[in-house]
This record gives sequence, structure tokens and C-alpha cells, in this order.
Amino acid sequence: MRFAILLAATASALFGQLAPYNSAGVTTGHFHMFVTDPEPLKKIFVDMLGGRVTATGSLELISFPGAMVVLGKSRTPPTGGSDGSTVNHVGFKVKDLAAIKAKFAAANITLAMDNAQTKQIIANFPDGLRVEFTEDTSLATPIAFHHFHLSTPNQEAQRAWYVKMFGGTEGMRGQFPAAMFPGGEADFAKATALQAPTKGRALDHIGFEVKDIEAICKKLEAAGVTFDLTWRAMPTLGGLKIAYVLDPEGTRIEITEGFMGK
Repeated sequence: MRFAILLAATASALFGQLAPYNSAGVTTGHFHMFVTDPEPLKKIFVDMLGGRVTATGSLELISFPGAMVVLGKSRTPPTGGSDGSTVNHVGFKVKDLAAIKAKFAAANITLAMDNAQTKQIIANFPDGLRVEFTEDTSLATPIAFHHFHLSTPNQEAQRAWYVKMFGGTEGMRGQFPAAMFPGGEADFAKATALQAPTKGRALDHIGFEVKDIEAICKKLEAAGVTFDLTWRAMPTLGGLKIAYVLDPEGTRIEITEGFMGK
């Protein structure tokens, strides 16, 4: 009995844990949606995909290995979905893609892409959120976060910016240049023109969790990065510290200190 309890506790911790920081004190943190009705998306991420609900202060989080999902109700309708913005979609790896597809079919969730050869799908979630799922039978958990998928006409420049500002490692994901981080990666697909900034869209921003937000923000400020919100502590959010910056093409990025261990 003790072993079973310990095993369950270990699995729960593994399932919800963000990855350790890289040498720059950064790890993949979360993506945040502001939508007309969060409940349908919450049912997908929790009931269908197995996300673990937790919180920091008044902020509810849906935790997956490698990243968290945050859902908020938008005061006005989102200006668009993720397709057409600088963050075209986000991606997860799953241990059993067929089981995920069956759940989506039963819920009438359509697919924007279904590639049997590469064992990948892109699902159309409510409010225009696109989410990719790729099968990886070697996963230690049923699902894990994998990537932010950015669309840009300037692939190499965008990758270089993320590597420089957040200590990512240059890499490739197939044909896509990528910036690798603990817990996930940022992949850069070729677009023919600049895409819409994320702010105000259903997928409003992506996020990185950091060890020392003050130090990171000083580094970004010195590099001339545009701040949408300077860093501050949020007492109602359990002391979470946050800041918002914009990448060179308008992707809104939240920097947090305090999500680790949630």
C-alpha cells in the first residue's frame, strides 16, 4: 500500500513538473488564452487530455509535463484564433495518438491536419486555437508539452533572438529552425509575410518561467526589448512575479517567477 501511494505521488509530481532551468535560469512556462467561454477548452485539456488542475492564488492552472495552460475569459471577443498570428499553434507529444483521435472524433473536434505517415494531427479547438499532437511511444507520461510553433518570414533572425534573450540552444525540428529550451522548444516556420501580433487573440501569449525575473528583465531592457508590462509581484496570484515583453514580430511573451513546482 505504501509503495502504491508513493508511486502515485511520484507520477503526479512528474506529470505536473516544469523542467529544470537552463544555464540562463529559464524554462518553458505556459501559454495563456483569453476566450469567450473557457469551460469547453478546460474540458478538453482536463477531461480529454488529462491535465492536472492546480492554482497559484486566484489563478487556475492546468499543468502538463513541461508547461502549463492558463485559460481566461475575454471581456471582448478575441480578434482571431492562433492561425494567422505569430504563434500559429502549440504542440504536445502523446503516447497513444489513436486514443486522442478517438476522443476528438467523439466530441466532434475537427482536424486541420492528419498525417498518418508522421503520426501527427493538428486539432481545431474552440475559439480558433490550433493544437498539434505527435505520437511518441517512448514518453514516460501519456502526454507532454513539446513546442510553440511560430510563423515568420525571418526564421533565422527570430530563432537568434530567442536564443540570445532566453538562453535557448540552436537546433532543428525537421525543416524548421528551432530554439531549444528545457520542457519544450520554439519552432519557426516560413511565412510569406509578417503575421498578426498575438495580443488580443485567443492565444494571447506564450510564457517562460525564470529563476530571477529582475535579472532577466534587466538583461532584456539593456538589449532594447520592448516591454508590454514591467515586472511586478502579484499578491492576489500567490506572490507570482510577472512581466510582459514583445518579440521583434509582436509575439507577446509573459515572463514569470513562481510557477515552478505548481
